[in-house]
Amino acid sequence: LVNSKMLFVFAFQTGHTTGPSLNNDKLYKFAYSAEVYVDQVKASLQKSAGYRISSGVDVNLLWRNPDNDDDQLVKITMKDVQVENVNERPAAKNIFKGKSTEKLIGKEYLEALQRPIMIELVRGKVKTFYSYQNEPGFTQNIKRGLASLFQLQLHSGSSREVDISGKCNTTYNVRQGQVTKIKELDSCEIEKKRFNSHNRILDVSTKATSATVYVLEDSFFKSIKAEENFVFVLNYRRKTGAKIVSKQRLELKSVQAGMGLIAAKQVAGVIKTLDPNYVAMPLEAEPVKSECKKCPSLSEHWQSIREQMHPDKLSKPEAAKSFLSFIQNIRKATKEEILKIIKSENKEFLPQVVDAVTSAQTPESLEAVLEFLDFKDASTFILQERFLYACGFASHPSETLLKSLTEKFKGDVASQEIRETLVIVMGALIRKLCDREGCKLPAVMEAKRLILNRLEKANKDENVQMYLLALKNALLPEAIPVLLKYAESGEGPISSLAATALQRYDPSFLTKEVKETMNRIYHQTRKVHEKTVRTTAAAIILNSNPSYMEVKNILLSIGELPMEMNKYMLSMIQDILRFEMPSSKTVRKVLKDMRAHNFDRFSKMGSSSAYTGYITRGPDVSSTYSLDILYSGSGILRRSNMNIRVFDRSTELHAIQVVLEAQGLESIIAATPDEGEENLDSFAGMSAILFDFQLRPVTFFQGYGDLMSKMLSATGDPMNVVKGLVLLTDFLQEIQLQSGPTASAEFMGGLAIDISGGMEFSLWYRESKTNVKNRVAIFVAGNTEVDSFFVKTGMETTLEAETALDFISTVQFSQYPFLVCMQMDRVDSPLRTHTTKFESLPSGRRYTARRGRAATLAGNEYPLHQENSNMCKKVFGAKSDSAGSWF
Repeated sequence: LVNSKMLFVFAFQTGHTTGPSLNNDKLYKFAYSAEVYVDQVKASLQKSAGYRISSGVDVNLLWRNPDNDDDQLVKITMKDVQVENVNERPAAKNIFKGKSTEKLIGKEYLEALQRPIMIELVRGKVKTFYSYQNEPGFTQNIKRGLASLFQLQLHSGSSREVDISGKCNTTYNVRQGQVTKIKELDSCEIEKKRFNSHNRILDVSTKATSATVYVLEDSFFKSIKAEENFVFVLNYRRKTGAKIVSKQRLELKSVQAGMGLIAAKQVAGVIKTLDPNYVAMPLEAEPVKSECKKCPSLSEHWQSIREQMHPDKLSKPEAAKSFLSFIQNIRKATKEEILKIIKSENKEFLPQVVDAVTSAQTPESLEAVLEFLDFKDASTFILQERFLYACGFASHPSETLLKSLTEKFKGDVASQEIRETLVIVMGALIRKLCDREGCKLPAVMEAKRLILNRLEKANKDENVQMYLLALKNALLPEAIPVLLKYAESGEGPISSLAATALQRYDPSFLTKEVKETMNRIYHQTRKVHEKTVRTTAAAIILNSNPSYMEVKNILLSIGELPMEMNKYMLSMIQDILRFEMPSSKTVRKVLKDMRAHNFDRFSKMGSSSAYTGYITRGPDVSSTYSLDILYSGSGILRRSNMNIRVFDRSTELHAIQVVLEAQGLESIIAATPDEGEENLDSFAGMSAILFDFQLRPVTFFQGYGDLMSKMLSATGDPMNVVKGLVLLTDFLQEIQLQSGPTASAEFMGGLAIDISGGMEFSLWYRESKTNVKNRVAIFVAGNTEVDSFFVKTGMETTLEAETALDFISTVQFSQYPFLVCMQMDRVDSPLRTHTTKFESLPSGRRYTARRGRAATLAGNEYPLHQENSNMCKKVFGAKSDSAGSWF
C-alpha cells in the first residue's frame, strides 16, 4: 500500500481529486470554537456583542470502502461544551456567570449536542450526513456547521457544493500545504425569507463574504479557520448599518490510539451495526425559529401604541415609530386577529390601522383589509383611499395584490374618485412588478391590457385622464405611442397630462419619434397648444440629449413667444447653464452663435422663472429642489411646480412633486387671456408625486360658478393632498450562519407625512398667494440579531428626524411687470440616533450597552435667483404699508 502521506503530496502536485484521509486506528482530538459578533459596521470586534461556543471534538475513522480509499465514514463527537462571552466582561455584566452549560442549554439539548454525528466523505466532499432524526433543529444545525468544515477539495478550481449554507458556488485555492476555500454566499440556494425596498436609494446595501483556510499535515487537518462577514448599510445614510461576524476554529491537539475499522461492504451496514437510530439527513440547515414566550398579542400591542397614532400626532417621529412596530406585529398575526382590531376601532384611528395593515403586505393582512372594506359603500371613502395609497407605496407588492385591485376595478365602485385611485394605483403596481422582472405575470398582463384597451375606448375626458394617470405611474414602453397621440392631439388638461407622463420616462426611452413630436408641440407646427404643454415639451427635449439644432431652434423662439413664456424659457435655459445639467454643453455651443445669443433675446421682461438648487450634498446621497412658476400675461398663476429629488451615483428618487395649476381666471380681474387660452374653463387644482408614485390630483374648483362660491366662502385654510403613514424602507434578510445559528437583519423606515396646499385671491389688493406645506417625520429602525435558542445577541439602531418645508408664492398684479415673491423655507430639524447592543438569555437575564446622539439641523430659507430676492423686498415693503381682510 502506498503511504497516505505520499498520496496526499501526490494529490497536491497532480491535481488528483482525492480528499483528506484519516489514518486507521487513530483518534484525532481537536479544540473547537464558534464565535459570533454583532456591531456597527466600522466598530472594533473587541467591543461587540456576541458569544462563544467552545468544545473538544473527537474525530475517528469508522469505515473505509474496500473498493475506494477516498470513501470514508467518519465519526465526530463534541465534548465538554462551554458557552461564554466572546469578549471579557465585568462580573456584573456577564450574563453567563454562575450558569453551567447544562443550565444554559438544558439537559436534553446538551445531550443532543454531544451525541456523535457521522459523515460519509467521498473525495473530500460530504456525501451523507447521519444523525438522530428527532433531535432539536438548533443542535442539529450546530453539528451541521461543524461537519461542513470537513468538506475539502485538494486541487484548485470552482464547483457547486452543498453544505449547511445550501448549494453554493465554491472556489478552492491550493498552495503549499494550505487550502483556501471561498464561498459565494449570494449564490447559495437555501430557503430563507428575504425582501427589500423598491427603490435602491431607500434600500439597504449588503455584502457577504465567507473564507475558510485549511492547514494540513500527514493527510489530515492540522487547523481550520473559517470566517463569515455580513454587512448591512442604509443607502441614504451609510452611517446607519450593522455587521455580523461568524468565526469557527478547529485545531488539532493530539492524535491517540483509537478503535479499529468496522468491516463492511456498504456504509449502510456500518450505520445499522453502530446504532439503527441514525438516519441520513440533509447537510443543508433546517429552518428553526425561537418562540417568543412573553410577547404581547396584536391587540395588546395596538393598545400600547394607539395614542401615538392619533391624527393630531401624525407628523411626529413617535407616530412613525409606532407604525413600524405595529407592522412587525401584524406580519406575525392571523387574519382573524387583524380583523378583530379593524372592526373594533373608531373612525379617528381606523385610517392609521388601514395604513399599517396594508403596509404589512402579508396574505393574511390583505385578506383581512379586503374583507373589511366595501367598495360599494361610499361612506368609507377615507378608508378606501388610505388602503389604495398604501398599496401604491408597497415596498414589495405581490401579484395577488394587483389581481385583487383589478377585480375591484371591474366590479361596482360607489365613488368615482376611488375608481380613479384604483386604476392609478394599478399603474404603480404594474411598474413595481415589472421592475422585479414580473412583467409577464398573468395579473400584470391583464392589468396592462385593461388600462390600454379602456383608454382606447374612453369617450369622457375624466376617463381619459384616469387611464393616462395610470400610465404615468406604469411607465410602460408600449404606452409611449399612446401618450404621444394624446400629448399632440388632446385638448387642455389631457394634452398636459400626457406630456407630463412622457416627462417621467428615462431619457433612454425617448426615441426620435418622441423628440419629433415634442418639437412639433413646442413650435406649434400642427396646432396651437397651451403654454403648460409647450413648456413641458421643451423640458423633455432639453433633458434627453438634445441636438445642436433642437437647442438652437428653442433659443431662436425666445422673443417670439407670449411674454411670460418668453421669460420662463429664458429662465429654464439659464438654470440649465447655472446648474450644469447634461444639456448645458450643447447650450453653450449654441450660445456662441450671436443670432441665438443677443441682448434683445436675453433681456425679456416677465415674472415667470425656473430655478434648481441643492438641499444637501453628501457622500451617500445628494438632494435637489427645483421651483418653476409660469404666469399668464395678466399675472395670474398658470402653473407652479416644486420638486425634490434624491440621487446617489446610479439611482434617482423623485421624492416629492407638488404642482399647482390654474386656468381661465382672467375674468375675475377683467384681464385678457393669452393667445390660444381664450376659451379655457375656470379651474384650479393640485397634483402630487410622492416617492415616485403619482397620487390622484385634487381639484380646488372647476367652472366659474364653483370658483365664485369658493371665493366667497374661502377660509384661507389649505386643502389636504396627502396625510398618512408610509413604509419607505422595508428590508429583511434571514441568514444561515455556517457555524449553525440563524441570524436576521431587518431595517424599516416609516414616514409620517402631511402635505397640503392652497390658493387665495384678493380682488381688493389685486394679489394672489399659493402655499404648499410639507410636514414630515421619519423613523428608521434597524434590528440585527443572531439566535441560538439558548442565547440571543444583536444590535438595535434607530434614527429619527422631523422637519417642515413651506413653499409660498405671492403675486401682486396691480402693475406690469407684476411683482412675484417666492419663498422656500425649512424649520429647525432635530435629528436623533440611538444604538443598543445586547446579549440575552431566555430567563430574562440581559446585558445592554446604549449610545445616543442628538443634533439639530438649523432652519434655512433656500436661495433662489437674485431677481426674486429684489421682488420679495418690494412685495413685503408694499404690504407693510397696508393691512386688511382679504375679501
